[in-house]
Amino acid sequence: MTLKLDKVNRGPHLSTLVASSISREIAQGRLSPGDQLPTEQALAQTFGVSRNVVREAIARLRSEGRIWSQQGRGAFVADVPNSTVLTIDHDSLQQADAFQNLFEIRGILEVQVAALAAQRRTEADLAAMRDALATMAAAPYGSVTWLKTDLEFHKTVAAATQNVYMVPFLMFASERVRDSILASGNQRRSDDLASITLGEHQQILDAIEAGDPDAAQRAMHLHLAGAAQRVGLSLAADPADIEPGSLSAAIQETSKDTQK
Repeated sequence: MTLKLDKVNRGPHLSTLVASSISREIAQGRLSPGDQLPTEQALAQTFGVSRNVVREAIARLRSEGRIWSQQGRGAFVADVPNSTVLTIDHDSLQQADAFQNLFEIRGILEVQVAALAAQRRTEADLAAMRDALATMAAAPYGSVTWLKTDLEFHKTVAAATQNVYMVPFLMFASERVRDSILASGNQRRSDDLASITLGEHQQILDAIEAGDPDAAQRAMHLHLAGAAQRVGLSLAADPADIEPGSLSAAIQETSKDTQK
């Protein structure tokens, strides 16, 4: 078997790039169902990364149903066509339309998640949200730590719905949005943007703490519209969500800006 594997560029998303490269070999038929992957050491040398990075990539591929592992034998290509696991690889998200579509899916989920969280949150949920927001505020805007903590905040909101399936569904989309932002470096940085983004998260938290599902939906929509704009995408406001008041006016204004 002849694989077309090359060293990957350095960065915080190395395991994502390694997993994507192996996925491409499977998709293009150079790795077939039942084939055994090279050893961790061999893959680490080929990609020019550490064995820990390879392990993370293998774990991700295993969770996506692309490979299976057996103790003492190694990793093998799974029967992907029969897999029911949803997968979105790194390469496909380099296409603008795919990234836009994924962001829209995230928006549909998170707006409803915010409403449920406002109705069902506990004091422990609110404390977790506050902790995540405080950690984000202490991190440099747009850094790996910032993005990870941003993701953690949204995870705490999803957990507050008390729906056991909400976190994995939401995190699947959100983690791939984060990975694409890291890979592209398409994240403008400034103190003003940090303040704006933290303010958006605070509005979400305030609405959830107040137990107001409508305000939580509007606050989440405002945040996601702003987040889309900051990475060069557009997320139009849903007319059904627009109500009189400063928050809905801000949503309308943000949506207009993203379409310029």
